[in-house]
Amino acid sequence: MISLTSPVETRAHGWPAGAKLGALCVATLLLFRVEEPGWQAAFCAGMLVLYALPGQAFLKTGLGRLWMLWPFVALILLWHVLTRDAEAGLVIVLRMITAVGLANLVTMTTKLSDMMAVVRWLAAPLRRFGVRTRSLELAVALVVRFTPVLAAKGQMLSLAWRARSRRRPGWRIIMPFTVLAIDDAEHVAEALRARGGL
Repeated sequence: MISLTSPVETRAHGWPAGAKLGALCVATLLLFRVEEPGWQAAFCAGMLVLYALPGQAFLKTGLGRLWMLWPFVALILLWHVLTRDAEAGLVIVLRMITAVGLANLVTMTTKLSDMMAVVRWLAAPLRRFGVRTRSLELAVALVVRFTPVLAAKGQMLSLAWRARSRRRPGWRIIMPFTVLAIDDAEHVAEALRARGGL
């Protein structure tokens, strides 16, 4: 599986994972408190500036990972234009892009092991009640790792469809995508069982 951490070293790579995740939580709460489109546009611009500071390579990689949001952006904007509430749609889209962009920024500048250490620390009180936190830690790690992998496979399926047909893929790739996801899940389950399971 691919690494989510950016190979381009930035100052943020050295910051504690807990501080970055805490700042992400505060920033997300702030995004949902503000309803004005102007402020949302300013927050989105600020997020893009954070991507641009480490250089063009980092910016290009970050924007490439955000590109997968375009179907959701198009759908939300279209719906709100049809319902004659374009301003609300714009606020939702800007908020979504900024929130996902900031979360992606954290994953690009933080090792997965450091993020898991934070999850382990946060889940520590649950152990007193008999909760097996190792399963929770593994689930979080798998979600973080598999999200870009599945997104990339979805894009490959879409490209393969376009190479064979002039029609847009749309819902037609849902079934093969589901089969791919299940197949990957089975491979991971077999690997976990071979290593002793949880």
